[in-house]
Amino acid sequence: MVAVSDGRDAVAWVLLSYRVPREPSTPRIAVWRRLRRLGVAQLGDGLVALPEDARTREHLEWIADEVEAAGGTAMLWRAQTLAAQDERQVARAMTAGRADEFARLAEQARTARSLPYTDQVRQLRRLRRELRQAKRRDYFPPVERDQASTAVDELAAAVREADARLGGDTHETAAALDPARAAEGRS
Repeated sequence: MVAVSDGRDAVAWVLLSYRVPREPSTPRIAVWRRLRRLGVAQLGDGLVALPEDARTREHLEWIADEVEAAGGTAMLWRAQTLAAQDERQVARAMTAGRADEFARLAEQARTARSLPYTDQVRQLRRLRRELRQAKRRDYFPPVERDQASTAVDELAAAVREADARLGGDTHETAAALDPARAAEGRS
């Protein structure tokens, strides 16, 4: 954070200004998808921003390299807004995108509780993965984040309860209930 003239601590932003050739379209689409996965704020055509930290800077450096490898141009910038309202506007836009995503995940978790047991297990694994991914691109956490986490935890409790009733402890069920155990199974 940097103190600015209006007395507030401003967020430091890292900006990527880029231009990718239209043809072939594959690199342009790949760049767009990577930026979307990062949860960038789209400030204009070919201009995106993320709150600055080592991780976001590194990710945008990789994307800049990818743009240049595709024959495009890319420049990284460090910036801060001059007006608090501009900063709030960018943060609100980023938060709104994540809030919608978290609300959708919470609804899917609640809906999954009415599914048959094996489908619940499958949905739990998918929802946990998507929740982790959404949290990675969540720079200004909305209340929907906690609601989604709670809904996924409640689905896990329902699966755990059904698993106990059925007397099962299959690898798939255990992996869905314990993400750390799922990671061990992949290695």
